[in-house]
Amino acid sequence: MKILITGSNGQLGNEMRVVSKNDSNEYIFTDVCELDITNENSVNEFLLKEKPDFVVNCAAYTDVNKAESDIEKARLINAKAPEILANGCKSINSIFIHISTDYVFDGNSFIPYTESDKENPVSAYGITKFEGEQNIVNSGCKYVIIRTCWLYSSFGKNFVKTMMNLGSTKSEIGVIFDQVGTPTYAADLANAICSIINKSVNCELKQGIYHFSNEGVCSWYDFAVAIMKINKLNCKVKPLHTEDYPTPAKRPAYSVLDKSKIKNNFGIEIPHWYESLEKCIDLLKQN
Repeated sequence: MKILITGSNGQLGNEMRVVSKNDSNEYIFTDVCELDITNENSVNEFLLKEKPDFVVNCAAYTDVNKAESDIEKARLINAKAPEILANGCKSINSIFIHISTDYVFDGNSFIPYTESDKENPVSAYGITKFEGEQNIVNSGCKYVIIRTCWLYSSFGKNFVKTMMNLGSTKSEIGVIFDQVGTPTYAADLANAICSIINKSVNCELKQGIYHFSNEGVCSWYDFAVAIMKINKLNCKVKPLHTEDYPTPAKRPAYSVLDKSKIKNNFGIEIPHWYESLEKCIDLLKQN
């Protein structure tokens, strides 16, 4: 099997590189320098030449605050590029796996979101990611869309690394406690993607939208406290209300995802967020 990865220099893309080393499939890793996924001609030429069996789109415009003032660029990467890739996949009969977000929901629920819940994004980032989902579904290609949340990794910039840095340089920080969700270790998501690919070979694809995050629930405050504890940092974490830390983009107050569908359809076992956080921090310390 040949698998094309786009956005391979990001958190998830780099984790896919790690996972691929223990996978028998052939992987092609690209980022914008190798393949501009917003260029339809380039994408079509590349797909026709390589003819991958699967295309995994790890690329995204993820600056949630900047997207509020730069929505056209966010739309180009988050909505138009997935449409181009989906149409290309349909033309060569390959399967498209795309990563989406909890931000397609408004966060007004108090029950974990299922894939059948009504989308209602409240930020430019969420709107463009939802448009990307719709474009893929409407393309008629074979697809698996995976919504995830609070992604972090030993690669790239993320909340875990920021908290570790602040914890080692400051005696006290404030972190929002009234936004609740689940951290997702990108390595666990990468393993899930590979599992979906391998279980979809030579059998009927269980097409559709899926939710994936680690197990459990916490606030950003709880997440920060855990990071300090695991790192044995003596930095005090103070809980803040969302209104105490205003940002250009509105964020969902509650974005816990129900993972029943992905676990049942693909037999995926998902670790608890604290367990995966310990693994990631241990890896960061080793490096």
